[in-house]
Order: sequence, then C-alpha cells, then structure tokens
Amino acid sequence: MNISEVQALVKYISNAQGEKTEVIIPIEVWNSLLQKITSIERYSTLSGLSPVDENEPKTQILADLQESIRAARAGETYPISQLWEDLDS
Repeated sequence: MNISEVQALVKYISNAQGEKTEVIIPIEVWNSLLQKITSIERYSTLSGLSPVDENEPKTQILADLQESIRAARAGETYPISQLWEDLDS
C-alpha cells in the first residue's frame, strides 16, 4: 500500500475552527503500519541505523554522498511519490 492509498482511506476529525485534530485509520491500514514499524525497529540499532549502515565504512558513506550531490546537480532526481512507492516494496 502506497502513501496515496493510505491517505485515501483515512478520515480526519476537525475541531470547531476547522483544524484537523485526529485521524481515523481503518484497522487493516493500522495493522500494516504497525507491522512496518516493528520490522524497522527490529533491524535498527541504538544509533537508529540499520546494521548494514552502522557498519558501512566512512569512505563509502562519503562516496555515496558525493554521488548523490553529483546526481542532484545533474538533475537526476525522482518524484517523492516514487520514493514512497519504493518504501512499500
């Protein structure tokens, strides 16, 4: 389920001023979110990084950042909707 599908299923509760104050989420969406959170927590460390990232050499992290900057400058970007879809897979 991608973010657009989740947003289409939730209902908002507003206060007297029309400000959104709460969200009603269908149980199947809630259970799916809990499952994703649990799997993320299971693979994270005290630093908040996954074990793979925690043990990655600093030289590799720097190289990855430099490549990301190069790609951004070259206009090689992705729409945010695609990034959300990638998280679902």
